[in-house]
Amino acid sequence: MTETTSTVTHWGPFLVDSDGATVTGVRGHPSDPDPSPIGQALTAVTELRVAQPSIRRSWLEGGPGTATGLRGREPFVVVDWDEALDIVAAELARVKGTHGNQAIYGGSYGWGSAGRFHQPSNQIYRFLRQYGGYTDARGTYSASAAENIVPHVLGMGYNTAVGQQTAWSVIAEHTELFVGFGSLRLSNAQVTFGGSGPHHTREWLHKCGHVRFVSIGPLADDEADFVDSRWLPIRPGTDVALMAALIHTLVIDGAADEAFLTSHCHGWGRLRDYLLGRSDGQAKNAAWAASITGVDATTIVELARQMASKRTMISVSLSIQRTDHGEQPYWMAVALAAALGQIGLPGGGIAFGFGANGNTGAGQVRKRIPGPSVPLQPAEMPVISVSRVTELLEGPGRTYHFNGMTGTFPDIKLVYWIGGNPFHHHQDLNRLGRAWQRPETIVVHEPFWNPMAKRADIVLPATTPLERNDLGGAETLLIAMQATLPPQGQARNDYDIFRGLAERLGFGERHSEGRTADEWIRHLYERFEQDNDYAPPFDRFWRDGVVAHADMAPMGHNPQVFLSEFRADPAANPLGTPSGLIELYSEVIAAFDYDDCPPHPTWLEPYERLGTDAAERHPLHLVSNQPRTRLHSQYDHATISRETKVAGREPARLHPADAAARDIADGDVIRIFNDRGACLAGAVLSDALMRGVVQLSTGAWYDPDETGMCKHGNPNVLTRDKGTSKLAQGPSAHTCLVQVERFDGEPPPVTAFDPPTFAERAPVAAPDP
Repeated sequence: MTETTSTVTHWGPFLVDSDGATVTGVRGHPSDPDPSPIGQALTAVTELRVAQPSIRRSWLEGGPGTATGLRGREPFVVVDWDEALDIVAAELARVKGTHGNQAIYGGSYGWGSAGRFHQPSNQIYRFLRQYGGYTDARGTYSASAAENIVPHVLGMGYNTAVGQQTAWSVIAEHTELFVGFGSLRLSNAQVTFGGSGPHHTREWLHKCGHVRFVSIGPLADDEADFVDSRWLPIRPGTDVALMAALIHTLVIDGAADEAFLTSHCHGWGRLRDYLLGRSDGQAKNAAWAASITGVDATTIVELARQMASKRTMISVSLSIQRTDHGEQPYWMAVALAAALGQIGLPGGGIAFGFGANGNTGAGQVRKRIPGPSVPLQPAEMPVISVSRVTELLEGPGRTYHFNGMTGTFPDIKLVYWIGGNPFHHHQDLNRLGRAWQRPETIVVHEPFWNPMAKRADIVLPATTPLERNDLGGAETLLIAMQATLPPQGQARNDYDIFRGLAERLGFGERHSEGRTADEWIRHLYERFEQDNDYAPPFDRFWRDGVVAHADMAPMGHNPQVFLSEFRADPAANPLGTPSGLIELYSEVIAAFDYDDCPPHPTWLEPYERLGTDAAERHPLHLVSNQPRTRLHSQYDHATISRETKVAGREPARLHPADAAARDIADGDVIRIFNDRGACLAGAVLSDALMRGVVQLSTGAWYDPDETGMCKHGNPNVLTRDKGTSKLAQGPSAHTCLVQVERFDGEPPPVTAFDPPTFAERAPVAAPDP
């Protein structure tokens, strides 16, 4: 008998069919006009599972710190749940008692579930903070540079700004020219952190028939094929130089809105002096930018004049801030929009997150669903930028700088990680692998035998969202996420795991508040019901499976305009910056005195790029964008992802001319390499990317050979692990040069989807007579 339940994922709401043992079908939710194909990955939910608590053999036999270099290379031993929880609780108590709470690093990346209660980051942070704290991380790999610069420039958090973005309905009616620095990919726009609702971006793009789009980036097919778009290829990582030259042209032409720049901005005079070359002797004119960007000077001037003559929206994707000095593109883009004088006007101004988040342009802030209370961190606990994990592990005692803070890396003895896979999203994975050997113990909750689980000491089998109940916030909908399957093997949900540990560590009642997981879900819904008159009683909601938020319009319809109130009256509606204005010069950043983040937007040479000496040895720029058939590395083992592989490896696109110069044919196995590492991939020839670029999406499960070469095609063996600057310390993965060659001979087999080996427990020696 087929049973159908509903669920919410980060890539949308779905109906899931099952026979009680496996998923037999996945369909888009009736409310969703454009379901993401990634939903089909859920059919692989029962495959490659961690079935029982498992402990690395050397750690089990020798204790913490034993043979850490064997992580990922030796068998596991299966233990029962009681023993596993006893061991983890004892290890937490040992580390806390001997080294202090700061010696524990709590790692999570919230994409593990779109369910409100079972979100992994909430679960681990709640547990560890109740236990006294831990070394914490702030920010995201996706948007660290933007998250740290936007508050200095606009006086609001980046996510707050995204929630206030101009609505699609306004763009469709008023925008004449939509200039995108980075992509406007539909596949990216189908993903929303915390749960995606019905997808309407495709529909809105169809309604933008009169809008002229300009796509500035290395890939021609980042825009939907039905959009009226002009592709402007640019050397990756040089967007700031182009933006500066566009502003310079506006100033020279007398087209810059000096009145707006004076009344609504702080520091325009200093930035203007920089752009005109008065402060450093170099005018940031079109000829200067052409030599950096590869964009013809005439094209730059024409684009600036076109922007000044039309209602223009400047859109910046997340990709352009995941570069060396990644704070600068967002800051300079705001300056460009300010120079046009259209910030706060319908259809004009600055846009964040379009083509990167599914709910951008919704015209409203998504409704918050109550979650379990998470205590504040003790003030003395260290905080690092989320992408500085390797530096944290390899550098205890070293000083670090982070957005005005100065700290010292603690000596991490125990890493506790749930809901994430750093061996996917972190940079320079071989360096991370070496640093990963330093902690004495690594504990992981994980459903699948992915690269993270294989490199842990203690692996506790966790359920997936399809094996537990939850509340799913799908933007305009609240969906009852009803378990589709029973837990696989001996898997438990994260809450039950932490509840068992809390009981052993003496704070079980405080952690559970006397509730089971399902009782928590009912409790959280009843809190939601109290605040929303339209919400039915819990039992009816659970029976019906969905409730529509009566106070929310369909995605994109509410005619919201970003910063319209500020534009209308900046004195009455000041921004949260020190000046109350848009800060084109920041005294706060000036006081930090960072050598890699000046106090106004600036073109700064990255550590490597095309058109420089570094490109003589590694003449191709690596674009490691998001894949179309999975979210990050999730379900890479599923059919929908594996069907895209070439020769069993991640596909890598090259321009035909670059391939011909290297005697590479379509379908060849190729080796991509630089001084940081190497990987194999399957060649796909395409003229949809500019010459001098190779595109290898992220997310192939890391599968290194004995030399560290990834046999499967993970691009993060090639990227440099360097912070964007001392301000954000974000990842700079998109600043990466490589070389490519055809791999001759028999390529090594891909073992990424092989489970680890298991060993019998060593017999306990009999005591001496």
